[in-house]
Amino acid sequence: MPVTRAGYNHRFSYTGDVDADVTLVLDFLNTVNIDEGTDVLRSTADWHAWAHQRNLTPDPLDEAAQARRALRAAVGEPARSEDGQPGQAGSEDGRSGQAGSEDGEPGRDEPGSGPLRIPVGISIDVVTRADPHLVADTAVGAVYTAALRLAVLGTWQRVKICPADDCLWAFYDESRNRSRTWCSMSVCGNRVKARTFRQRTSASDDAESTHG
Repeated sequence: MPVTRAGYNHRFSYTGDVDADVTLVLDFLNTVNIDEGTDVLRSTADWHAWAHQRNLTPDPLDEAAQARRALRAAVGEPARSEDGQPGQAGSEDGRSGQAGSEDGEPGRDEPGSGPLRIPVGISIDVVTRADPHLVADTAVGAVYTAALRLAVLGTWQRVKICPADDCLWAFYDESRNRSRTWCSMSVCGNRVKARTFRQRTSASDDAESTHG
């Protein structure tokens, strides 16, 4: 869905279209695709193309990567263990990741240190007396403005990341009680359940073999 924008000061505003806000936030979170092994923030050219396709001004690549790290952590990206191995799906003991580099592999985003400051503003048209609009100058600012709007509207908690370690796809939970866990129950949910069942069966067989 196209993102609305205002001509005022060449800034981009989000004026009540929740679908547009959700789309922009999810698109940014999913600039890294674990399943396909791609990462828009691996190269400046890819990042600039992503921003320009949405009529947004790209931030420096390192700032965009830091912003994505922070936002994915805020949504609840599952953690990796201290030895670098994938953590258990759905774990709540931390946040994970390592952003892709210009020539590196895509990966999970590690939380940056210190606060992340994203400049946003408020546009007020004293002539038309339209409702004030949150606005931002850059792509990252636009994403965070959209996220802030979702938080104000009480829908931010519906933005989630699939806990399957080989997926980690961001999605919007449209269930009535916000109980959805997986991006796709038929794919990731069943796959993790099958893996857990195999692990338990293997452990049970090992125990019987030991005591047999």
